[in-house]
Amino acid sequence: MSIVMRSTSPLFRLAALLALGLGCASAPTKPSGPAVLTSQDTTVVSQGLTEATLRYRAQVASPAPAVLERADYELVSDGQVLKTGTAKLDVPLEPGVPADFSFEEHAPYVKSEEDLARLSAQGGTLLLALRGTLVVRSGDQEEKLPFAASRAARVPRLPKVVVAELDGARYSPEEVQLNLRLGVQNPNPFPLKLDKLTWQVSVAGKTLDSGTLAQADSVDASATGVYPVEVAVTKDTWGPDVNELISKGVLPYGVTGELTGLLLRVPYSLSGEVKLNVSR
Repeated sequence: MSIVMRSTSPLFRLAALLALGLGCASAPTKPSGPAVLTSQDTTVVSQGLTEATLRYRAQVASPAPAVLERADYELVSDGQVLKTGTAKLDVPLEPGVPADFSFEEHAPYVKSEEDLARLSAQGGTLLLALRGTLVVRSGDQEEKLPFAASRAARVPRLPKVVVAELDGARYSPEEVQLNLRLGVQNPNPFPLKLDKLTWQVSVAGKTLDSGTLAQADSVDASATGVYPVEVAVTKDTWGPDVNELISKGVLPYGVTGELTGLLLRVPYSLSGEVKLNVSR
């Protein structure tokens, strides 16, 4: 014969219930798995003849509460690292919710005058990219997430100096006024910044005048900047036989000089003939 002891004490029942609950309940589970990139993209915000600004945009999702602290990155042009840097982000990440973030980098993508000339002759496009690692912190744990995104950009092209307009006004048998307009053609889809445009004008082999134009100027995208030059052909500028030269009705001319800017040096030499008009 067995004897079972039973108790109806409230304290006894509470202890039994607590024991039952502790035995059946499971400990809360922490979300597991790494943070992931759900989207990424690089765009060219602005571009010049030798430099560009890139923007990297992406979304990151984490299975646990975390903070996207920073991006350690490289700016790359056609496979060559041009610049490294760090962008502080401090973006809070909620579990399972993709968070948007972005950062920009501005840097030269052309290293030298020779590099610019090579790219201009090559034509086509070049690949600009931002790549590196994103640093995600959850508690005491740090996770590094690789990223990379690129964008094709137009290869920079050298400008060209041309004679946009030229006429010769004959005021007398011994005086002609040459009205010359030099054109700077910008073949690029972005503005072209200039330092200066030098010029030297000769007529029938004799140098008449020289000067500097377009100082700290710019030419709009896919446009031609026009710069006027006026030169007098007289006894004082050309010589005592100027009347014989003018009587022919056509003057052979030459224009030489150099167009300069940041990593930009374009020498030019233009020549031709100008038919003289009679000015009244």
